[in-house]
Amino acid sequence: MHHLIIQYTFLLAVILFIVMLAQKIKIAYPILLVLAGLPLGFVPILRGIEIDPDMIFVIFLPPLLYEAAWSTSWKDFWKWRRVISSFAVPIVIITSCVVAFVSYGLIPGFTLATGFLLGGIISPPDAVSASTILKNVKVPKRFITIVEGESLLNDASSLVIFRFALAAVTTGTFVFSQAAVSFVLVIVMGILIGLAVALVFYAIHRWLPTTTNIDIVLTFITPYAMYMAAEEFHFSGVLAVVSGGLFLSARRQSIFSNQSRLKGINVWEAVAFVLNGFVFILIGLEFPVIIKALGPDGLGPAIKYSLIITAILIVTRFASTFGATVFTMFISKFITVADDKPGWKAPILFGWTGMRGVVSLAAALSVPVMLNSGTAFPQRPLILFITFIVILVTLVLQGLTLPALVKWINMPDRDYTISFGQQKQLVRKKLSHLSLKILDEKYAAQLKDNDMVKSLRLKLTADLELLKDWEKEDNKTRSDAFYKDYRVIMAELMKEQRALLHTLNKKENINDDIVKQQLELLDLEEEKMRQHFAYEEE
Repeated sequence: MHHLIIQYTFLLAVILFIVMLAQKIKIAYPILLVLAGLPLGFVPILRGIEIDPDMIFVIFLPPLLYEAAWSTSWKDFWKWRRVISSFAVPIVIITSCVVAFVSYGLIPGFTLATGFLLGGIISPPDAVSASTILKNVKVPKRFITIVEGESLLNDASSLVIFRFALAAVTTGTFVFSQAAVSFVLVIVMGILIGLAVALVFYAIHRWLPTTTNIDIVLTFITPYAMYMAAEEFHFSGVLAVVSGGLFLSARRQSIFSNQSRLKGINVWEAVAFVLNGFVFILIGLEFPVIIKALGPDGLGPAIKYSLIITAILIVTRFASTFGATVFTMFISKFITVADDKPGWKAPILFGWTGMRGVVSLAAALSVPVMLNSGTAFPQRPLILFITFIVILVTLVLQGLTLPALVKWINMPDRDYTISFGQQKQLVRKKLSHLSLKILDEKYAAQLKDNDMVKSLRLKLTADLELLKDWEKEDNKTRSDAFYKDYRVIMAELMKEQRALLHTLNKKENINDDIVKQQLELLDLEEEKMRQHFAYEEE
């Protein structure tokens, strides 16, 4: 145990250093973590670290899926539901079938069932990889929504295919009609169980006397409860977490206090960051173990098979995305779709966002070493190696080139007639108008006598004065200069205020809690200013 703690502490320090390096050289950190994990697998202090698939599925997967679902906009998700569903189910099935038949015809000793097993493992793109890379590039909101939504749902469909293929290999029997019914049942019941568990936690947050800390702890229990409840009955734990997470996320304003929301976001961001870091570096660390299991004689052919199947995966995704575009244009003649003219730019970008990751590796590692008959599981070392190469090539090749591709294609955002910054100003303007209307109509007496209410009205009026000409292009240069000066001045004021508070805290007649409270208020004010000007430079 002592040695294990030293290993993982050292590994965490390495992760933090690599992430800082990735930020410095402007590369998405999952790519660098996987690459760094390759040589680290040969470092003596880190030898012996092996990935337990149950650890990834049970410990890592539920919170990572829940955090991703929590960050997803239900409004946007529902708007693009047809596109997301087509990527998450039909395209995963098509990809699995293509991989199954190619590997069956290409690799000696591969059966069709083993091919479907491999297809179920490597068919789903990774949510974390795509999201992390896209954060550093400017793409339309619809693109991010579809990629993240697809990544949330395709894990479930691919794991269901994997489950049926694994059963076919181990038992030697497969009945399509039974599998089709079970496929639908696993998905539907997984969603229903996730929603049922979410309703229980909704009631706890809404009507029981929880505190901020209790709320945050409950949010960590929630995804595990959803996942394990669904898996206990052999349904999709992944879909349970995703559906339940989306349900609770859409109701966060009614079930959490402002403190729970603020602190919860910070805690979850930190936890998700650490979990993602460990997952991606563990992928690289597993490389020596996979090569050892493969043996020296099988390395050359395995590399050839892996690269061919990786190329097939990329081509299949491109064909599927363009096929989905053509189908959308055709079906738009009969039903209303979110976008009846997708164009050629979106399919290219979607086709190049097929990076594989943690779910694929965990599924591959969960393939049993032995069959029920006591014989070795057929082609297990090769399945592991192919999976690793697919993850490595797609993550590095597509991940490193995706920002350049986005810049070259320069896909416009056709969903909004005004920019993000202008939308933000418009919302602020409407909020100020509403507040002034309420003050004037309901609190006229207080406006005469209460100096604090008077000050509030003056502040709202001043805000409206600043916002009144925001839509005029000739005022943009002047506004940018004003914003820059304001931020510099506010930063200086808050810096000096913090210094004064630390000085006051040394005096005996000033309570330490008062100083801490004022420092927290300054932190909130600084965060408010950061959020306020987050998109002003766009």
